[in-house]
Amino acid sequence: MKRILLVTALACCLSAVLSAAPAIQNAYARAGQSLDGTWRAIVDPYENGYYSYRMVPMPTPQTFFADRHFYEDQTKLIEYDFDAAGTLEVPGDWNTQREKLYYYEGTVWYRRLFDAAPEPGHRYFIHFDGANYETIAALNGRLIGKHTGGFTAFDFEVTEQLKPGQNSLVVKVDNKRHADGVPTINTDWWNYGGITRSVRLLDVPETFIRDYELKLSADRKGVEGWVQLDGSALSQAVSVELPELKMNVKLVTDADGRASFAIPFPRRASVRFWRPDDPKRYEVRVVAQTDSVSDQIGLRTVSTQGSKILLNGEEIFLKGISIHDERPGAAAGRAYSPEHARTTLGWARELGCNFVRLAHYPHNEKMLRAADELGFLVWSEIPVYWTIAWDNEETYANAQNQLDEMIARDRNRACVIIWSVANETPRSPQRLDFLGRLIDRTRTLDPSRLVSAAMEKDETAPGQMTLADELMNLTDLLSFNQYVGWYDGDVEKCDRVRWTFPVDKPVIISELGGGAKYGRHGSPDERFTEEYLVRLYEANIRMLENIPGLAGCTPWILKDFRSPRRALEGIQDDFNRKGLVSEKGEKKDAFFVLQQWYNSK
Repeated sequence: MKRILLVTALACCLSAVLSAAPAIQNAYARAGQSLDGTWRAIVDPYENGYYSYRMVPMPTPQTFFADRHFYEDQTKLIEYDFDAAGTLEVPGDWNTQREKLYYYEGTVWYRRLFDAAPEPGHRYFIHFDGANYETIAALNGRLIGKHTGGFTAFDFEVTEQLKPGQNSLVVKVDNKRHADGVPTINTDWWNYGGITRSVRLLDVPETFIRDYELKLSADRKGVEGWVQLDGSALSQAVSVELPELKMNVKLVTDADGRASFAIPFPRRASVRFWRPDDPKRYEVRVVAQTDSVSDQIGLRTVSTQGSKILLNGEEIFLKGISIHDERPGAAAGRAYSPEHARTTLGWARELGCNFVRLAHYPHNEKMLRAADELGFLVWSEIPVYWTIAWDNEETYANAQNQLDEMIARDRNRACVIIWSVANETPRSPQRLDFLGRLIDRTRTLDPSRLVSAAMEKDETAPGQMTLADELMNLTDLLSFNQYVGWYDGDVEKCDRVRWTFPVDKPVIISELGGGAKYGRHGSPDERFTEEYLVRLYEANIRMLENIPGLAGCTPWILKDFRSPRRALEGIQDDFNRKGLVSEKGEKKDAFFVLQQWYNSK
């Protein structure tokens, strides 16, 4: 039986681990090969992969990188037999693949053997759509990089490590929660571990188009954007083409490989702007001397005017629903496929939605592309959730990196109209500074979209509701969560409250609702019955109709989702039951109450 050495370059010293490069834009359009499928996997709760049973001296990082043979021949760390190990499917979370790993938080080592035929003049990257939470990877015994964050894409270049014939990719994934992490220790969703999204080996030219942006200009009279090359021949002729509109601009990138452009629409061009009832996307081609890539991009603008949200200059009411990135079906688990996205968005479409809040972290790219194609407006956010280590600069750097990666991946998706930087964070001067910096960063990276956060409402006197969070002065929206009739009073309170706001901005109720188990019936006064949830939604809708400046809402939530906080036996059983659809896809009676209201709007 073939025995291999666990690739313990990973064991040297985390401070020596390489950082991931920014993810390549539109990896789906790149040549290469999928590494999805069955991987060997070793569960390692005691981190034995880092230590030798023989207690021999550990090599220094400098020794390892200088002489791999010293490391292999002299230290002889634990030899794991991956061929005799169990398996896990990639993409996929380990919690729902093995019963014993249901609650597991810790390290799992993955290995994938694959064949390659690298060619001179090409560059190669291992592209991860996402892995939760800390990922360290090595190819053929050489460390290739580290990434922190469970929900955004990242690349490791492997041009020097890839060899003809069989290659061995070993990935250490650790989903342990940390007090200074993003998110922090305490959340209300399942901490799915593993390589939860797709993995590909990308094959690009030596100088390639790493990134680009194309969007409708603010005056809606043309398109604008930029192109960024990566490689040694950075000054090149580049063209940006929209064949259907007969648009073509020729550029020359500067010494840093970058070029910006602005192209007016041709006279008499009939341009269709992207909107929910007509999600038109245009083919966009970016062609350099050494590379080319194409994409499907919708053209639209989003802005505010007083309490109105304007899409392409016209007022729109956001008929929304919140969604977690979980698979439809009784198994639940982390979502990752186009089919998962289409099923979930199909329920949202049936509900009457034109808008979805993708909570509480960046969802997989297939969901964003499906929303782009099907015509759903999107709120996308990073997992700055509840109490974060506001004074910790490393925590801030982590949050900003996740923000940067979210925006970088999805900036060309017309569906995204709101970037959110936080959810239900307790007020303090440190928190205001932390989130203010993230908001400034968002506007620097992407001034074309709205910026907000899910805040919390205030009751200044009995029945007098408002938003008093100072963060509202920095955001484009008055967006907040409220659970009147569930966590706050009885259902009748919905009819007693009155809402006023200190500033004139669009109001978005980012969460509302309550829980019920599908098929559990009883008195309308009994919580967790379908009858109570119907009564609660009917009362909330009456309240919503009287909220000044209301521009939309995203009730909590489309589908029941797993959460270890929800342990009420026989009712919750590790599921948050606030969904309008059960984890099995069964529609609760309250689904049709919200559907009727949305269809009337």
